[in-house]
Amino acid sequence: MEKLLIIDGNSIANRAFYALPYLSNHKGQASGAVFGFANILIKVIHDFNPTHIAVAFDHARKTFRNQIYADYKGQRKPTPPELVSQFPLIKEMLSNMQIKTFEFENIEADDIIGSICNKTSCERLILSGDRD
Repeated sequence: MEKLLIIDGNSIANRAFYALPYLSNHKGQASGAVFGFANILIKVIHDFNPTHIAVAFDHARKTFRNQIYADYKGQRKPTPPELVSQFPLIKEMLSNMQIKTFEFENIEADDIIGSICNKTSCERLILSGDRD
């Protein structure tokens, strides 16, 4: 049976970033979120053996939800630059692993995940640290 693993990329990168001490590569580029993301991904693949994987990312901090409610996520602190700089590296890693990523302007990863779930009929597993 087909099994689709859908990952909230921002959520898992954020979780990995804060779970580990500051790590950097030989050039001084922050890399802890990449390392943590890779470890989480490998464990989930091993534990659940998905046949397909998709990773959804938030495109930007502002989405259509901010147009509905101006203070949406207004209490959140800005994403640290050390984490922001790692998103391209995480996406490059996923591309090299031939894992499909999704990111759309004005849309949150949560909404992408919901859309993917509505469009697929196989078993679906969602990996996210979000509570909503």
